[in-house]
Amino acid sequence: MHVLIVGGGIGGLTLAVALRQKGHSVQVLERAGSVTPAGAGLALQPNAMSVLASLGLASAVISAGRQVTRAAILDRDGQLLGAELDMTELSAPFGVPLLAIHRARLHAVLTDAAGEFAPTLGALVTDVESSASHASLRCDDGRTFEADLIVGADGLRSNVRRYVVSDGEPVYSGYTSWRGVTSPGVAPRLERMSESWGAGERFGMVDIGHDEIYWFAVANATPGGVDGAVHGELLERFARWHEPVREVLEATAPERIIRTDISDRNPVTCWHRDRVVLLGDAAHAMTPNLGQGACQAIEDAAVLAEELSASVSLQQSLQHYERRRVSRANSIVISARRLGWVSQLQHPAAVWLRDAVMRVTPRSAAVRQVQSLWRV
Repeated sequence: MHVLIVGGGIGGLTLAVALRQKGHSVQVLERAGSVTPAGAGLALQPNAMSVLASLGLASAVISAGRQVTRAAILDRDGQLLGAELDMTELSAPFGVPLLAIHRARLHAVLTDAAGEFAPTLGALVTDVESSASHASLRCDDGRTFEADLIVGADGLRSNVRRYVVSDGEPVYSGYTSWRGVTSPGVAPRLERMSESWGAGERFGMVDIGHDEIYWFAVANATPGGVDGAVHGELLERFARWHEPVREVLEATAPERIIRTDISDRNPVTCWHRDRVVLLGDAAHAMTPNLGQGACQAIEDAAVLAEELSASVSLQQSLQHYERRRVSRANSIVISARRLGWVSQLQHPAAVWLRDAVMRVTPRSAAVRQVQSLWRV
């Protein structure tokens, strides 16, 4: 089968690697003109690491990142809001670690594994056509491509999605984010991954290896905000938060900070039409509150590659793919949305009640919640 993958991000490249290993012909089209992966860092949870291990990539990915051994949710003063979790213990039953990694390093591992199927750059898809017998697409520069199957892995504002689902623009969450990576060798040493909750604000940080820390800040805001003096704004906003928040911000060069309004999409149950199918954010865009966006795209890729090689017809493959993936991915979209609502509470009374509930939640409940995300 010849497969056109639109989008050279984490999900699209994982699919390219998986299809290559199963003997399919693949071409990846990427709208960007250069390989500069957006974003800063991410957590590869055991559900995603298990897929990467099955593709023979675990060692390369682990070498490119840093294993997370401990994690905690704190308040803005640095006090625990719940039990600190031993992530080595929690991930042990899955046989793979929880890993924090710079997105660009993961992208490089996947690109290398894709080999001759590395992305064709500067290919912005504008039109998609499909029928029971063929599929084709056109790029903004006039180039056309044909394939047995087109996979839309082109993100939150997917052009391919419009062919499959006509549901307008993404849904704004009510909060914006800043993400950054510290300059190598100048940030403090972190003993654990943490996320700290305030009133309508959050700050998270994790060691991603290579003497770098990935961090993110979240704040309730109207969409479309313009970055002014970003560095100064963040230092002022989080000036009275616990250490080492300020130290981490000061160790980050302004050009290494990205601002992104957080949006998702309402879940849909049909991810394919004729010979076009969706994957990752194009199918089930979710807020990053559970850290599962890239992980779910990686899961999608593994299941789609498996079904394309196992089923007797293309339509059966796509139906089986949806049957295995839609319910799980959509449930995580909703759970991530709910967690964002709770963590971004702003009224003092609501924040006090939220924090009180967090402090009395048993460790066993937190463990069950985390591990349930990892069970495929």
